[in-house]
Amino acid sequence: MVKATTRISISDIILDEAIYPRDRIDQKRVGIFTANIRDGFIFDPIEVEPAPDKPGKYRILDGAHRWSAYKAAGITEVAVIIKDLAGFDPLLYAAQKAIGPRQLTEEETKKTARRAFQNNPSLTSSEIGKVIGRSRQAVDSYIADLRAATQMGMELKIFRMNRLGIPQDRIAGRLGLVRETIRNHLAKMPTLAFQPNTDLSRGFTVSQVAEKHGWTEPMVWSLALEGKDDLQRFKELDWGLRTWDTWDWNDCDRRFGDEWPGRIPGQMIAHILYYFSQQNDLVFDPMGGGGVTSE
Repeated sequence: MVKATTRISISDIILDEAIYPRDRIDQKRVGIFTANIRDGFIFDPIEVEPAPDKPGKYRILDGAHRWSAYKAAGITEVAVIIKDLAGFDPLLYAAQKAIGPRQLTEEETKKTARRAFQNNPSLTSSEIGKVIGRSRQAVDSYIADLRAATQMGMELKIFRMNRLGIPQDRIAGRLGLVRETIRNHLAKMPTLAFQPNTDLSRGFTVSQVAEKHGWTEPMVWSLALEGKDDLQRFKELDWGLRTWDTWDWNDCDRRFGDEWPGRIPGQMIAHILYYFSQQNDLVFDPMGGGGVTSE
């Protein structure tokens, strides 16, 4: 929805680099516009939208060079159109408005496509291409690495939640996906784990495998400990099994759980489970905290 043209103070208008599609302001163009303004030329209103988290301020959607020229000419109040984009990506809108004698360069177009995808990975190549005037194939080439990283990140999230025993419907709800998508991703899990498992079998350490593949260390440990019995796991983790009745640990094992004010040692949970539960028992932890038990 477009609001009527109005006049606001130029000091209330800001240039937000996050939604500006060009690499820089063309000062030569600003100089020409400044001279035009002083000669009495009337430009079209600048298009702006309310700036998020900055009450009373507006960020430029179209007209950065005009705005710069008005400031250079000493103009304190300018005509603007205040727009409500109704959820449309402001970066893509600004790119779409970059018309006239100076179109976006190829590099600026590529950067805009990449930034738009990073802001909203659900955008398709066709949707981005339609706005910036590029083919779907061109946009695919711009964002191929970003899409691969996003896909890998999603698969790792699904992999981790699945390893924690979270049902598919709950995984889908947490990630905002349909259950069929989760099922399709889970079918890829053996392939996803193949290379880390191969590296572990070759003698790479858990930390080396985690760094190489971009996994968290607890996720790699879940592979390294798979299929081993409890005593083998204690040995792999370098904990040792404490057979005496007083347990004392100086700190928490960073491989188990996240930072949490009441975090407890994973070693203690492992010993409790080893001595006071049987295989396949249901263990209820009413105080999940940092997730030590679930890890």
